[in-house]
Amino acid sequence: MKPVWIIDDDRSIRWVLEKSLEREQISFKSFQSADEALQELKRETPQVVISDIRMPGLSGLDLLQQLKENYPLIPVIIMTAYSDLESAVSSFQGGAFEYLPKPFDIDQAVDLVRRALEQSQRKNQPAQEHTISPDILGQAPAMQEVFRAIGRLSQSHATVLITGESGTGKELIAQALHRHSPRASQPFIAINTAAIPKDLLESELFGHERGAFTGAATTRRGRFEQAEGGTLFLDEIGDMPPELQTRLLRVLSDGNYYRVGGQQPIKANVRIIAATHQNLEERVKLGLFREDLFHRLNVIRLRLPALRERREDIPLLAKHFLQKSARDLNIEAKSISDTALSYLAAQDIPGNVRQLENLCHWLTVMTPTQQIEIADLPQEWRESTMTESQIGDWQVSLKQQVLLALQRGDQNILENLNQQFERTLISQALVHSGGRRIEAATLLGMGRNTLTRKIQELGIDAEIS
Repeated sequence: MKPVWIIDDDRSIRWVLEKSLEREQISFKSFQSADEALQELKRETPQVVISDIRMPGLSGLDLLQQLKENYPLIPVIIMTAYSDLESAVSSFQGGAFEYLPKPFDIDQAVDLVRRALEQSQRKNQPAQEHTISPDILGQAPAMQEVFRAIGRLSQSHATVLITGESGTGKELIAQALHRHSPRASQPFIAINTAAIPKDLLESELFGHERGAFTGAATTRRGRFEQAEGGTLFLDEIGDMPPELQTRLLRVLSDGNYYRVGGQQPIKANVRIIAATHQNLEERVKLGLFREDLFHRLNVIRLRLPALRERREDIPLLAKHFLQKSARDLNIEAKSISDTALSYLAAQDIPGNVRQLENLCHWLTVMTPTQQIEIADLPQEWRESTMTESQIGDWQVSLKQQVLLALQRGDQNILENLNQQFERTLISQALVHSGGRRIEAATLLGMGRNTLTRKIQELGIDAEIS
């Protein structure tokens, strides 16, 4: 993959972005002016550009214009100050991928770069057959139900609301719904309604007419117009400002909208897919989300399960992401031991599929051997304590152990697991009792002689000494 270009005359901004991209294993090049970047364009092109607007010499908007004229597939992220709304509007008008206000949250910036990279790769890839994305994997019943829903909706134009925690893959599902719909040959346009300041969001969604406000030098098409005939994906819809909720409701109700400053209605032929990690019913009760808009969006609801609800998919996903990281880095794929897979399957993984993918990329880069063991996991993973939900899910972990043993074709599964079960119980009881066997036997509900025999059979003395 080509590098991300960072263009800013502020050395501290460049340094922060460099360190953040370096930590995420994203290659980059830095320039202190747009003029330097244009000179470099004669030798190579970037995958994504993230540029300030106001710099000595050529401005970021001038650079954006030249890139859009000569390299229209390169996403450009424009950075500017919160107060500099005129420049921000102009950047969207010029076709910027996204707007990043300063001062920015570095995690948000990195996430924005990742999304720009994904779009860049999609646009530069040849058209593919309409299949479920290879990143959407799952044998768990909850995921199979999602797959069935995508199939059932394949001939539908119905509005869909996707709910689920952050990192569960809501945009991937939205893309799959689009690819498997009658609108597949038309645009799929995505917008994160929480990532754009509310002052700009209206113009971003509906476009604006020339002269509608200061800085609106030309007429600009909004995301609704860009998605004409296709699908508009509204991510984090739960955070949409109230005034925009009203405008969106009007579009969904009568199918028409106006550009900012416009007098002529524009007919919308767009399928809406919305997503949120929030409980919209609760936000309706709190008066933070319009009830009538909620009902308009909640035509078909798809709930994506958290990874802890589909633990049986964790080994499948981990192996897939290890293969994917190896392809991206052009190196041999690493394997992962069954013990390490079982350990991962027992973790809650609050960041869900995205966090697991990042972990697999880290392991691909950082593990010194070809096989990954528990000891190779990052320290925060190895030292994490079990949460109440993990303790309560011991049966799920046991089920995972059984499935792995069956897949390997192991023999004497019951005896082997029974030995592991007894060894764990006795070892922990002895640790708890400080090695006092009578007390440990009483806690476990077995005789002292039975405990002594089990200790000898299972070789536990050596383990706890």
